[in-house]
Amino acid sequence: MTNTISLCMIVKDEESVLERCLDSVKEFVDEIIIVDTGSIDRTPDIARKYTDKIYSFEWINDFSAARNESIGYATSDYILVLDADEYLESGYELKKDLQEELDFYVFNIKNTTNQGTAFNHTAVRLFKNNFELYYENRLHEHLNIIDNHKNFISGTSNCLIVHSGYGDSNKLEEKKVNRNLPLMKLEVKENPTGYNLFNMGKTYFGLHDYMKAIEFFKRSYPLSKDRMYLPELLTKLAYSLAEIGQSDEALSILRDATSIYPNETEMKYIQGVIYKNAGYYRDAEDCFLRCLELGDQGTAVTEGSGSFRAHLELSEVYELQGDLSESYKKKIQALETKSSLEIIFNYLEFTLRMNQPADEIIQNIKKFYKMDNIQDLQNLMNMLYGLRHPLLHYYLEKFKIEADAHINVVSMIYSKDKQAMKRALDQSGNITKEENGEDLLLLAYAFKEMTLITQLQPLMNLGSKELKVIRMLFEGKALPGSMSVSLERAFFVLCEKLIIIEEFDLFQELAEKLMESKRNYKITLSKLLKKYKFDELAIDLLTTLYNNENSNIEVIQLLGDLCFRNNYLEDATFFYNYLKKNNPNYQVYERCFELIKNSNDEFEKVQLQKEISKLYPTALWVANIQF
Repeated sequence: MTNTISLCMIVKDEESVLERCLDSVKEFVDEIIIVDTGSIDRTPDIARKYTDKIYSFEWINDFSAARNESIGYATSDYILVLDADEYLESGYELKKDLQEELDFYVFNIKNTTNQGTAFNHTAVRLFKNNFELYYENRLHEHLNIIDNHKNFISGTSNCLIVHSGYGDSNKLEEKKVNRNLPLMKLEVKENPTGYNLFNMGKTYFGLHDYMKAIEFFKRSYPLSKDRMYLPELLTKLAYSLAEIGQSDEALSILRDATSIYPNETEMKYIQGVIYKNAGYYRDAEDCFLRCLELGDQGTAVTEGSGSFRAHLELSEVYELQGDLSESYKKKIQALETKSSLEIIFNYLEFTLRMNQPADEIIQNIKKFYKMDNIQDLQNLMNMLYGLRHPLLHYYLEKFKIEADAHINVVSMIYSKDKQAMKRALDQSGNITKEENGEDLLLLAYAFKEMTLITQLQPLMNLGSKELKVIRMLFEGKALPGSMSVSLERAFFVLCEKLIIIEEFDLFQELAEKLMESKRNYKITLSKLLKKYKFDELAIDLLTTLYNNENSNIEVIQLLGDLCFRNNYLEDATFFYNYLKKNNPNYQVYERCFELIKNSNDEFEKVQLQKEISKLYPTALWVANIQF
């Protein structure tokens, strides 16, 4: 005998999505029940195309009441619950799940966003039409199985539900959370269960109020043992702790939690993120490699935590460790896994620092980024413009795009083509937006065009003293030893842009003027040169500073990192040993271990291993080292 299914829905003003939902499920259910809580659009008319079982329910700020009203009309053996902005993915046979006739079934739900990302979670959506099964909670309503002692038997559905209700913008999502906050507070006050406290924590988590989120997660924890949501609770608790600067406690929680839940990808991913942000790069690497082994799985997982996001995180870890080759490989692997705007942007940003040849970038864009329509091309142009990428000019010409005048000018400025830059100079009157102030400064400096300085003033909000300093720069005069923070920033941004467009003579000229005005500017310039892989120049600058002041910790740290990256191991050892003695921190110890791990001095390695274990107990890799 085949079991029957009633689809039970509560709706309000869902005309844009209801038809898609009902079309996805109409062949698999025997009855469709719609409870409308006050629609003023075409929702009831659309529903009537599929069923005559449409009922009105006065909204009383209680989702469970509306849900229970809907399931009360069901006459089938089982009840399926969907929201209007959800639909069943095609290719699944819903009734196959019912062959075992279990009490309820857990579904995987894929939540998609307008930004092309997704995250997955699980929830009960199909259950027996049994008076003992009903909904609880005004908000975050759920079937009464969490604290129920009826020994209901559960199963997992093979079907996938897709939810497309997320992602109009972060502000809209935050507005929704704020709107629901009073209901959540009332629910917690009346019924402070582990689940309600957890959802209260999630509410504050969504509002980035991590202190309050921690409070409710910690209150929920002792009431939530063996609950399905416990891995998510522990993950969000640890993340919140890290966000308020308590990384050691966060990592301590995740060390135990990941041993209990070894297959929760999101938990391992967040552990890796916290390790990375705390400078524990070896442990971060281990976490993200484990994520790739697991793939996307677990009770709540963001799409890509076990694939392309893990590759991107590994790319960042390797760059932080100074291994740019491995960093690049991981970005390409991320692109091979999924071609999305986020990953393309990440890759394009990296190409600026790597100074990758234009033809290689063009080939990779062609290979990994599909341009099936005008919007895809527009998205690419927006990314290139936002990055001020030299390829913006190439693509505007390739596709004969008639862009806004200021975009055309910007594309010529960054084209690495001097003739194009001269055309930009002729059209500089089109630059009237504040967002282009730094672009105009670059153009003006490239040609020492004094007439553009007045045009700069409103775009960069410059005062008379700042304008005077810019004139001094253009005239080749010495810069003052003291200038405003905003002008300092503008000059260093100008330095960076000169590197990007490969105007190295102009960069050297500006850098020398800055260093003449203040010696400490050498440190900032060294960091900039390091960022763009001009390591030898950075080392030379830093060496002059070191020779004058051999106890400057920042200089010694930079020299150690640069020597390590360039395999000057004796020099790196000297600098890191100094830091270990005079300014010890975890990253220094990790680097010291990397420098001696291949040596024959077993005693030194064991002693350093013990020292790291004692000082930094959250560093897991140390305990696993075998000599």
